[in-house]
Amino acid sequence: MTIKTCLRAAIAALALGAAFIAPARAEVSEVRISKGFGILYLPLIVMQDQQFLEKRAKAAGLGDIKVSWLMLDGGNVINDAMMAGTLDFAGTGAPGFVTLWAKAKGIPGVEVVGVSGMSSTSLWLMSNKPELKALKDFTTADKIALPGIKTSLAAVVLQMIAAKEFGDAGYAKMDPMTVSLPHPEALAALIGGKTEIKAHFTSPPFQYIEAKSPGIHRVLNSVDYLGNLTLDVTFAPKKFVDANPKMTQAFIDAMDDATALIAKDKKLAAEIFAKSSKVKVDAAEVQEMIEDKDARFTATPEGVMQFAEFMHKAGSIKVKPAKWSDMFVPQLAGRSGS
Repeated sequence: MTIKTCLRAAIAALALGAAFIAPARAEVSEVRISKGFGILYLPLIVMQDQQFLEKRAKAAGLGDIKVSWLMLDGGNVINDAMMAGTLDFAGTGAPGFVTLWAKAKGIPGVEVVGVSGMSSTSLWLMSNKPELKALKDFTTADKIALPGIKTSLAAVVLQMIAAKEFGDAGYAKMDPMTVSLPHPEALAALIGGKTEIKAHFTSPPFQYIEAKSPGIHRVLNSVDYLGNLTLDVTFAPKKFVDANPKMTQAFIDAMDDATALIAKDKKLAAEIFAKSSKVKVDAAEVQEMIEDKDARFTATPEGVMQFAEFMHKAGSIKVKPAKWSDMFVPQLAGRSGS
């Protein structure tokens, strides 16, 4: 064997060895996350402010990552953005996530998966029309503003309440009254009182602002009908979490960091929210909202199966999970969710 032949053999052997020991494809160095308006998104707002994901990613060996934040409100808008491939992680109402999970289940490259729970609180139906004291008082002329018709968090919760008020067959009775409007705009319309908007089904801080406004009263509280449920979750494309396990775990850890901060220092959490809010709110008042008995913040999903079961019964989803963990990443399977 000539020297040239030996060299060729050695180079080939080195190349083959390198192929076996080469590291796996690097994970993403930029992450795109969407959040929405209101206290329900507080964990994501705290995560952004404290740069918890950047810190967790670096600790996981992912280096200095870039995190881009988008403001999106309403399940339809968020789902469209996720399907278009412009989001990696999204905060959204649990019903919007369940809808997309069921629709995309089993479709390679399109499937989505829950990454964490996020928050729960009471939703209030507020009105500027004195005659509207219960759902039965509404007519088709009395429009109810919420972020997105039929599939948004508020829309599905309203359907669940209607089912309790009018029977299962009457779950959609309020749908003709609903109109899609972001919370800040709906608040302005309700307080202004000069539009067709006669009610607003909303979350903190908007409901508290409305409650203190002259001529505005509360029609109902969602917790009185449904108890405490995880109302907002985070989710991602399944292909993304499969390709980026370290980033996914870093996100879950960052969510735990954010909820831990909220539990430990509600004053700081309130200040962070007030600073970022599109609607002017006082930090002390925000702290009261966070301390409300109905407000909970945790990465563990609680009661999400109630949404799935209702939506399957109503026919809005065709696929029902056997258990809550079927809809979420394996990293959460050991938690006491529901």
